Amino acid sequence: MDYRNQIQEYINLEIETLKKLDVNAINKAMNLIYDTYEKEGTIYVFGNGGSSATASHYQNDFNKGISEYVEKKFRFLCLNDNVPTVMAIANDIGFEEIFRFQLKNKLKKDDIILAISGSGNSKNVLNAVEYAKECGNKIIGMTGYKGGRLLELSDVSLNAPVMSMQVTEDIHMIYDHLIMSIFYKTMCNKEHLSK
Repeated sequence: MDYRNQIQEYINLEIETLKKLDVNAINKAMNLIYDTYEKEGTIYVFGNGGSSATASHYQNDFNKGISEYVEKKFRFLCLNDNVPTVMAIANDIGFEEIFRFQLKNKLKKDDIILAISGSGNSKNVLNAVEYAKECGNKIIGMTGYKGGRLLELSDVSLNAPVMSMQVTEDIHMIYDHLIMSIFYKTMCNKEHLSK
């Protein structure tokens, strides 16, 4: 089989989507993340499926990747990572509560939410976001497609404007590495590019 045309089509869609990203929104998200870091607030990050893996990756890149080189550490907390907790909430209360339940009576005024949902309509993500908004916390929403309800609820929207879940999830990881690499340079005085 010759897959070269399909390969090029996917690459072209990725490039077209990257060119449409909102640089101002990325800048706002970075400032909100940095302000939260300065105030020693927690950044709660979560999502379903592939977005749960992305959420874990964010926690790793900030809590270890950047924090290795700075005195004060980032406080990312991925709500996907404790499988027994997630499964117990899903079984005993309901899957739609797996994130909100973990936030209840824990959110502090300087904490923010980084919610990831490709469709923007994942009920468990929206429940947690709505709870956080009721508590007065800021929301960074990462979505794809047209953004769904999460885009409407977000203080800062990082949307991947593409009708593909695969490319959406690619872009969400690019947001992670883009932000990490800039903080790596500005906070740690380290360059992500090899000489």
